[in-house]
Amino acid sequence: MIKFPEGFLYGSATSATQSEGGASIDGKSQNIWDYWYEIDPHRFHNLIGPEKTTDVYHNYETDVEYLEKTGHSVFRTSINWARLIPAIDGEVNEKAVDFYRDYFSKIQAKGITLYMNLFHFDLPMYLMDIGGWTNKETVKAYVHYARKCFELFDDVVDGWFTFNEPIVQVECQYLHGYHYPAELDPKKAVQSAFNTQLASASAIKAYKEMGGEKKIGIILNLTPAYPRSSNKGDIDAANYSELITKTSFLDPSVKGEYPKELVELIINEKLMPDYTEDELAIIRENTIDFLGVNYYQPFRVMENPYVYKEDAIFLPSKYYLPYDMPGKRMNPYRGWEIYPKALYDIAINIRDNYGNIEWLVTENGMGVEDEERFRENDQIQDDYRIDFFKEHLYWLAKAIEEGANCKGYQVWTFIDCWSWLNAYKNRYGLVELDLETGERKIKKSGEWFYDLRQNNGFEL
Repeated sequence: MIKFPEGFLYGSATSATQSEGGASIDGKSQNIWDYWYEIDPHRFHNLIGPEKTTDVYHNYETDVEYLEKTGHSVFRTSINWARLIPAIDGEVNEKAVDFYRDYFSKIQAKGITLYMNLFHFDLPMYLMDIGGWTNKETVKAYVHYARKCFELFDDVVDGWFTFNEPIVQVECQYLHGYHYPAELDPKKAVQSAFNTQLASASAIKAYKEMGGEKKIGIILNLTPAYPRSSNKGDIDAANYSELITKTSFLDPSVKGEYPKELVELIINEKLMPDYTEDELAIIRENTIDFLGVNYYQPFRVMENPYVYKEDAIFLPSKYYLPYDMPGKRMNPYRGWEIYPKALYDIAINIRDNYGNIEWLVTENGMGVEDEERFRENDQIQDDYRIDFFKEHLYWLAKAIEEGANCKGYQVWTFIDCWSWLNAYKNRYGLVELDLETGERKIKKSGEWFYDLRQNNGFEL
């Protein structure tokens, strides 16, 4: 029997744009996903956009009941910035306030700890139109938005997160083309990253100034980089990978300063962002109270054996390349490696190198295509998902036994949700969503998860 400490939290996570629906009603304006789908729907799997999604906006009362039925003691979602503040004038949409207060209150009434994330990849278009996160005016608008959220919802929220996976947004917007505006511009990537970190610290500063007493943190995807070999070139490649994709947000969020090696790299590549000493002081003096950690797959890397042209546009591949390790265990549907021990490695790294800060797993899950194949007696028999959870929880329990300060485990996700460009291609939920009728049905994993919480552990 694998057991967890008393008070350990079990639950799931989702985001506003991926679950709410109601994307064009009750005063909500367009965010970057609404706009991108409007102008280029062929980028989206099966031409499914964010208009309806899981439609929590109209089904939240029922969905809260399903939270209870699947054993949740914690839940994390986000607020849709373009719903709450639909225009650049900063005025609040009262219909959004009514929706969120009722939704959040019903979750709390079930005794479920509610963590609220302020931003999950869904920038309002009125801010994208002025340059998005590359513009310091967006930082100011974000702080105004954060203050409104604290003012309106702090009494019905148990803890706050400023951003979800900010490095993913930076890479996908300005290096890899998976988020709008899908540009290749490393200078914008670095400026966007700095401004996002500044926004996070500024929101923490605002919350403290307002007398906020709950924990406030940030959610990072702390994917470990494993070198192909013990060769120095491969080890250096792994170090560079973690420097760019992990410690670039982890160090300033927890320690208040950027790694020296990262600053040197940015200087050498002539990519330094615009900043002031006052802004660095805000980052230094407003670190997080706790940390959210998302983990799905490891990152295996090798040295780049090629010589970069001097005038080539900068990409992180200058310093490392992904390594396709033979024989790795795969989830063939999502194209991701399954490596549960990485969660243990993440936990030990936080314990040993980041003051053993309080943290929780805020996303861990397995997306599978065509789950209808596994229906028996009118229920999805997703034993593969249960096994995935068990293996990761085994390594998490081992880390906790060795002193890791982890307080909970949240899976992705509660009800099958819309996933950015992939729409509903892969299903992740504890609860099945029928796209035609909107009906919800608990999968076998949802029943297992209920037992996990009731027993505060599971049998191997």
